[in-house]
Amino acid sequence: MTTDSSVIPEQRAGDERASAARTGSGLGSSSPMHPAAPRWFARAVESARRVLRGTAAVASPAVRAAVRVVGPIVGIVTPLGWLVLALAAVSLALSVIFGWQEFTFLGTVLLAAVVVSVAFVFGRASYGVVVELNPRRVVVGDRALGRMVVTNVGSRALPPTRMELPVGQGVAEFQLPAMKPKEEHEELFAVPTAKRAVIVAGPAESVRGDQIGLLRRALKWADAVDLFVHPRTVRLVPSAAGLVRDLEGQVSNKITNNDIAFHALRPYVPGDDRRYVHWRTSARIGQLMVRQFQETRRSQLTIIHASRGDLYASEAEFELAISVTASIAAQVIRDGTQMNVVSETGLWRTQTVTSMLDASCRIEPEGSRLDTVRSFAREQTRRLPAPSVVMIVAGSGMSTADFRSVQSLFGQDTSQVAFHIVEGAEPTISAVAGLTVITIGDLNDLSKLVRGLGG
Repeated sequence: MTTDSSVIPEQRAGDERASAARTGSGLGSSSPMHPAAPRWFARAVESARRVLRGTAAVASPAVRAAVRVVGPIVGIVTPLGWLVLALAAVSLALSVIFGWQEFTFLGTVLLAAVVVSVAFVFGRASYGVVVELNPRRVVVGDRALGRMVVTNVGSRALPPTRMELPVGQGVAEFQLPAMKPKEEHEELFAVPTAKRAVIVAGPAESVRGDQIGLLRRALKWADAVDLFVHPRTVRLVPSAAGLVRDLEGQVSNKITNNDIAFHALRPYVPGDDRRYVHWRTSARIGQLMVRQFQETRRSQLTIIHASRGDLYASEAEFELAISVTASIAAQVIRDGTQMNVVSETGLWRTQTVTSMLDASCRIEPEGSRLDTVRSFAREQTRRLPAPSVVMIVAGSGMSTADFRSVQSLFGQDTSQVAFHIVEGAEPTISAVAGLTVITIGDLNDLSKLVRGLGG
């Protein structure tokens, strides 16, 4: 029994060690087989990252310096020049591989053409260039002329040079003659104004290069000048013919302690201004009484111009809507009424008639950034002062339900007018649940419609 009792613990210990070994090497083990291996790999990855970061930090200034040096040289090669160089490389490679003399000749000629064209880009120029537009602001269809004056401001004569002047989407080219020191040369050009836009003229560039067009070196000599092509507008009667009747302020339901419109009397409380004590009533009833007033607010007009492209049947209809908005806004500014004009791109500048018309030149048909017109109107007007009059301008794609959805954003005391722009439609005025809808098919009808609304 003694021998058995001494053997059994040893067997149990051996069995436990074997079981632990089997558990550690089994698939269900939670501890890794080689715990040092992942730590070694992580250290290697981190070391590689540090080496790459150090290399990038050291090489980055050298790369930027190389780009600054090589960039201007590579930049003078035109797309045609790169094509010629590629054909030359392919031709010479074929001649080396297959020994074809025809490709040797072709590659040599192409390379020679590039080498010869290098001579045309050398040389210094000293020009003083002034670009003028007269006038700087025109209405669609009016004539606009430009003038470019080039002066040789250097002390040496300059050879003939080609000068390019970007004007809108096009480029005007002028061939400058040889110019002596201090000599001036003038060029005139016309600017197309058939469409409302902001046309950028400039900057002027002198161009050196070969006649084939393999290399091109351009230097800028003047800043760009903007030409504003304003939309067509019509003059409206003062105060927009009654659209904004309360130019001196409209009475609200809010009660205040000092204003113009008297409301009632109330007992005096400490802190009230004694200037508003009604002494006659106070003496009669034996108690101090002060006046209360209804707050008056200056008229605040908000014009919501929907510029989503899907709301308009054509480009002409979109331009008509811009003209309607600009015509109304111009008259309201002349009347001195506070106003905000919003569209999908944001708030227009309305400090003066000119700034408003300049802002209208930049409005283009937009995609639907928000789900509905109501969402757009709510987003663009939620930070503006509460308006007393709201005008909504939109195209034929805007339904009556859409107009009414915008109407619901404002209170019952707010007068609301919708301008439904439908190209070629008969002018009409109708009322839908408190919303006045004006249908306009021609800009010349606007003055008559607004006058009829005011009556």
